[in-house]
Amino acid sequence: MARPQSFYVCQNCSCKTIKWLGQCPECKEWNTLEQISLSLALNQSQKTSLARTVPMKKLADVQATAHKRMLCGIQEWDRVTGGGLMLGSFIILTGDPGIGKSTLMLQVAFHLAHQYSVFYFSSEESLEQVRQRAERLSCIHEKLLFSDQANLDEVVATVLAYKPHLVIIDSIQNCYSSDTQSLPGTIGQLKESAFRLMRLAKENAITVMLSGHITKDGYMAGPKTLEHMVDAVFYLQGEDRWQTRVLRSVKNRFGTVNEIGFFEMHASGLQEIANINQYLLEEVSHSPGSVLVSHLEGSRPILLELQALTIASKYGMPQRVVSGLESAQVVLIAAILEKYLKVKLSTQDIFFKVSGGFKIKGSSVDLGIALALLSSYFQKPLPEKCIALGELSLTGQIKPINHIGQHMHEIEKFGITRLFVARNQKLPQTSIAPYKLTNIFQLLELFS
Repeated sequence: MARPQSFYVCQNCSCKTIKWLGQCPECKEWNTLEQISLSLALNQSQKTSLARTVPMKKLADVQATAHKRMLCGIQEWDRVTGGGLMLGSFIILTGDPGIGKSTLMLQVAFHLAHQYSVFYFSSEESLEQVRQRAERLSCIHEKLLFSDQANLDEVVATVLAYKPHLVIIDSIQNCYSSDTQSLPGTIGQLKESAFRLMRLAKENAITVMLSGHITKDGYMAGPKTLEHMVDAVFYLQGEDRWQTRVLRSVKNRFGTVNEIGFFEMHASGLQEIANINQYLLEEVSHSPGSVLVSHLEGSRPILLELQALTIASKYGMPQRVVSGLESAQVVLIAAILEKYLKVKLSTQDIFFKVSGGFKIKGSSVDLGIALALLSSYFQKPLPEKCIALGELSLTGQIKPINHIGQHMHEIEKFGITRLFVARNQKLPQTSIAPYKLTNIFQLLELFS
């Protein structure tokens, strides 16, 4: 039997097969198998055996250089990036088509161009299109230079020749390298391009920022290839009701993850929203089933309204419709209330949501969920200007939460007068009157 001359490797999980398949048998991703020549693989193996050894060093002998950060003056951007862009970092900004990625990167580039040299490579749009956007955003500066080159070899050669502080590539999916024969945007091209740009950033202390596409499932197109190779990943997301954009840090080797920043889309570009809680509190309703909680996103407390609706079920299986929270968290707290307070929530349809379209996780909102469910069940609103911060145990005890000082610092700004917390919660000095609770039996006193 003739020996095969090539084999196929999945670019997502490195699974090998002797023939091409539409779907990888290991990771189940589609169209990720690429052909590898057997002679090429043997040559690579021979090169490895002939390669020279490299000197090893102790970390104590390595000279550490304190790289300064590049602050652009857009406070929401600077905070999410961890206090500005680090020189030599390799980052990617991704989001839905038309969400404002190019607009945000152009505004960041313009502000940084006042202090640093910036190269902007637009592989998706012509220079005429970029100029029209720049004029609309008033983002034209003599130190901000542009090119519509998509050939990565020429991009790297240009950067090495002039050594700018910041290189922006919009977008990585449209760049191509002559070393890889596949089409732009394929797994092979993305891996090759990302590796070369990563070495460019690290070896020359040049910050490289990319924009990237996402899939229909909301994940970065790659799949996951770019997330593993870059230093930081930022997602730009939109809210349905407002022209608000949320910049979220999901990976950051030089800062805090889960940090968020808020922007509002205008004709003149993205304008930062310094006080998002003011927006959120304007829509809070004082009605049965509504309660205010504080949720920590990175280092930023966000004041959110929880809304619950309970109604006698007309079906054999009561409905549980939850938006913005883990459904199991709401079901668990409903079970605790029924067990100890004898409130028959198991016969009720429960509809629960977090206002503003936010999605939150964590046990610090347990008390708020319980109060919202009871308020809707008894059809009695909670006192005005109150907020709930507490964790609920399976035994019905109310426990303190972490980082209470950060929550209290934000709460005091907005005229909150009543605070529901655990009895053993240590509070900083505050003008807010705390209503301290030991267990959930005391919650019934609020609705009696």
